[in-house]
This record gives sequence, structure tokens and C-alpha cells, in this order.
Amino acid sequence: MLVKTYGSAVVGVNALTITVEVDIEAGVNFFLVGLPDNAVKESQQRIEAALYNNDLKYPGKKIVINMAPADIRKEGSAYDLTLAIGILAASEQVRNALLEQYIIMGELSLDGELKPIKGALVIAIEARKQGFKGFILPAANAREAAIVNDLEIIGAESLRQVVDFLNGKIKIEPTVINTREEFYQRLNEYEYDFADVKGQENIKRALEIAAAGSHNVILIGPPGSGKTMLARRLPSILPPLNLQEALETTKIHSVAGRLGRNASLISVRPFRAPHHTISDAGLVGGGTFPQPGEISLAQNGVLFLDELPEFKRSVLEVMRQPMEDRLVTISRAKHSVEYPASFMLVAAMNPCPCGYYNHPDIPCTCAPGQVQKYLNRISGPLLDRIDIHVEVTPVPFKDLAGQREGEKSAVIRKRVVAARKIQEERFKNFPNIYCNAQMTSKMIKTFCPIPSEGQTILRIAMEKLGLSARAYDRILKVSRTIADLDDSPQIKTEHLAEAIHYRSLDRENWGK
Repeated sequence: MLVKTYGSAVVGVNALTITVEVDIEAGVNFFLVGLPDNAVKESQQRIEAALYNNDLKYPGKKIVINMAPADIRKEGSAYDLTLAIGILAASEQVRNALLEQYIIMGELSLDGELKPIKGALVIAIEARKQGFKGFILPAANAREAAIVNDLEIIGAESLRQVVDFLNGKIKIEPTVINTREEFYQRLNEYEYDFADVKGQENIKRALEIAAAGSHNVILIGPPGSGKTMLARRLPSILPPLNLQEALETTKIHSVAGRLGRNASLISVRPFRAPHHTISDAGLVGGGTFPQPGEISLAQNGVLFLDELPEFKRSVLEVMRQPMEDRLVTISRAKHSVEYPASFMLVAAMNPCPCGYYNHPDIPCTCAPGQVQKYLNRISGPLLDRIDIHVEVTPVPFKDLAGQREGEKSAVIRKRVVAARKIQEERFKNFPNIYCNAQMTSKMIKTFCPIPSEGQTILRIAMEKLGLSARAYDRILKVSRTIADLDDSPQIKTEHLAEAIHYRSLDRENWGK
């Protein structure tokens, strides 16, 4: 008897419907075709054990299974349930009346329990698009898939539950969540708050500017000065996610299998902090079967690279193009996938190998030239993509011991949101440009005119401080953001002066 069931293959951040054709006839042996990988081929043993342990019969006949389209590689153990239900339906142990209405996916344990799968959200989106009535999947993924409305989400704990549901013996209530209500309830649930930070008002100001214009920022300071503490609080002052951004971010985490059990829509901006031993593929994505990397997992959020010079240079260099394009393309011999990569880069580093160059109290013990050599581990083109360089100094004892609480993240966020609204209005006629950091050279000329006295300040800064030519555009972008925070239509001299202050690593005397 020939029966068809339906599953789905995840390709990038999208899904493709897979038709599983099961034919059982006289004979012996088991044939699985349609470009399955080893994990799919191994499903025979899991299915056989799961059927036996649930008092179901494994047919002692010739079983031929085709997974179409046959030119798409099928990966992973998530097809176990699709294949098992197909075998049971073809051997007339399961009614096939409902099979064409549902996408069925799930990994089987040997006792028939259903284990979580990757990409439940993107599969549900594709199922609705293809007109399926519902999606049968492990209960641990039900809330994730239920983000998609107008699709019946049947979360099951075991193979036996799925069989009884399809045979009409039990009724499983579809999982329903109020996506908007849950999303807006958890929109401001941040673990860290700027109110916890003692002192460092100048660094908070720099991060506020970075958040307002979506500028990349690097923090340079000695150990224990608070670089990581400050960076972790940056997402709490970024504008809240909208539903579209939340869906984009959740799709990527779903594909990567990072959502966890019973997770739903991501409601806060992600903060990713990979270790400096990370590989190229780990950072930008890749592998034999391409998976999203840390830059994609940081979509619409913050990527924090602590101890920046300790990262392998090759790892940092592959990040340059995605920073510009806000997209990473991973190409293989037979196909290529694209993952979004729109993130804010926040980097932190010690000023020298010993960590105490420019420290007000502790002398630097590095040999001559070591400081510059340490800085040279970071390439010029990468630094060129970082708008704000901030020197972080240790917090004085009187600030640490003081009882005065710092400004709350919610208060800072209001100013950031107001500045972003100004930028949205400014760039409404420019597709894919949303903030000052994304301005092109042509747009800088249009939106960043400066008065004659400002030109004089900028010229003096370039000459006296030895600022590089690449710093010029960056200063204008940052000064435009500072003016937006000040609700000023024009860039004033004080805005320029503050922007110049945030170019520490461009000064000729740095590290000499």
C-alpha cells in the first residue's frame, strides 16, 4: 500500500515541504531514498524500537520510502515521526484520512517519546503558506510553532499519542498563545540595568550615543574598569523590538536550535558574547551543513567581542563584509544559504598586553613598541567600521562607595527612542537605511552640513591630534547622532567636539 506523509526541510531561515512516500509490498528489506543523510538513515533502528515498545507492529515486508524532492539533502533526526507514521499508515495501523492535512515532524527516542526539533517556527510558517491545516510536533516545540496563527498546532509527548490522535481515539487540544499579549508583556524584561553601574558617566554617555545611532563601539581600558559590565547593559537602552524584528530574530534562533523548551517569541534584543577561541564558521556561520553563526544569532541585537586582540585575525576579517551588507552568504558546491546579520558590534580590549597603559595609578610594564604591536592585531579595515572609540578608566573609590543610584536604563532608552524616530523620518525615502550609522558618503554630505567654525575645529583636530582620514566621515556620523539626541536640526560645534573625543585609536600618539 502506498501512503504519503509530509515533513519539512530547513534551508537557511526558510523551510521547504518534503513529501514522504511509503510503499509496503511483498518481500523483505528496507530502502530509504531521496538523498537522506546518516541521521535520517539511522531512523530505521529508532522507529523499529519505538514501534515495538509501544505495542505497534513493524511490517515484516519490503518497505520503500522516497523523500521528495530527491535533489534536496534531508538532514537530522526530525524526520523520525514523519517516517514512522508513514510506515504505520501504509501497514494500515493508522488511518490516512488526516495525513494530507498535517505537517508531521519529531525525533523519536527508543521508547517512543518525542524529542524537540530545530526550526519549528520556520516549518510552521511554511506549513501555513502551503495551506496545511496543522502541524504535529513534539510538545516541547508547540509554543514556538504556535507563534504562527491560523495553523492548528498539535503538540504530542509520544508516538502513541500521535497514533491515537490520527485514529480518533483521543483529542489533543491545539496549542494557542496570544503572541502580541505575551510579546508586549515581556518587552522590558532585561536582567541588567544601567542604574547598577557606579560612576562611568562618560562611558554611559558614549553608549547612549552608540545606541541612538546604532554605531559600533570599542571600549579600551585596564582590567576591572567595567567594560563588560557596561556592554552587557547596552541592550536595555536600545529601542524595543517590534514584532517584525522579533519574528526575524526568533526564526534564526529556532533554526539554530537555541530557543529551548517551551520557548515562544523572543521579546528582548539578543546579546551574544562568543569566546575569543571561536572559529570562522562559529562566528559568521557555516559548517558542512550550514548553520547560523554568532553574528546572525545577534540579529537586531548586540555582538560583544571581549578581549578583541585575542581573537584570531582571520576570524575578525571574515566579519568585515557582513558588517557592511548586514547579510552573510554561505556557499557550498550545490547550494548557498543566506542569514541576516544586522547587529551592533561592541568590542572591549585592554590597552596593552599588561593591561595598564595610560592607567592613572599603575605603571605599564610593556616593552617599547609592544603597545602598538598589540593594537596592530586588529586590522585597519575592521577599526574603520567602528565609529566610537572610548577609553574606560577605573572607577574612583568615592563613586564605588557612594549610595547614589545611577540613571535607569528606561530613562536613557526614552532619549534613544526619540533620536531614532528623528532618523526614521530623515531616512524614510531611503530603502534599507534606518539609522545614522548606515549613511553612505553621499548621504553624509546631504544630512551632515557643518558651520564654518565647525570646519575649523575639525581641521585643527585632524592636524593636531593626527586623526586619520577615515575618521572624518565617522566623526560626522556620530556628531549627527549627538545632534539628534539634543533634538537639534543642525550639527553644532559642541556636537563635533564631543564626536572628535570618541576617536581615541585614530590619534597618532596612541601606543607610542
